[in-house]
Amino acid sequence: MNIQSNFEIRPARVEDVPVILGLIRELATYERAPDEVTATEERLVDVLFGEKPVAEVLLAFEGKSPVGFAVFFHNFSTWLGRPGLYLEDLFVKPDKRGKGYGRALLVDLAKVARDRGCGRMEWAVLDWNEPAIKFYRSLGAKPMEEWTVFRLTHDGIAKLAQSESTSAKEP
Repeated sequence: MNIQSNFEIRPARVEDVPVILGLIRELATYERAPDEVTATEERLVDVLFGEKPVAEVLLAFEGKSPVGFAVFFHNFSTWLGRPGLYLEDLFVKPDKRGKGYGRALLVDLAKVARDRGCGRMEWAVLDWNEPAIKFYRSLGAKPMEEWTVFRLTHDGIAKLAQSESTSAKEP
């Protein structure tokens, strides 16, 4: 680990939205889905800095050059009765990996979680991303092997929202 002396992590500001969108696009390319990004600068301004922000971003810089980011938001644990911190995306540019920047972003996130009284931090990782899985395990994170992530996308949400609440059969 060799963090540069000119390395900085700070919360994103509204003027950083173009940088955030660029990092989102780089992440999508890394995750083999470059055509799936539909986010726009206008939408990001609204959801990150509008009247009711729904997520936060930490940006990592080497000098004045952005090298990575962490996008996170709060969820809630009913069993703990406490908020949690959900890491939606952690990304360090491939040519900047191995310098400790990813770990530094996670350390800062852990401090946010601690300072906000969160009972846990959680995130998902693609099952083919062995370097990330190894990295997360090295930090003491454990996979939740008995859990399966479910997702409804835009069309599925609309279809479910239009259905009768009594028409679905529960197990």
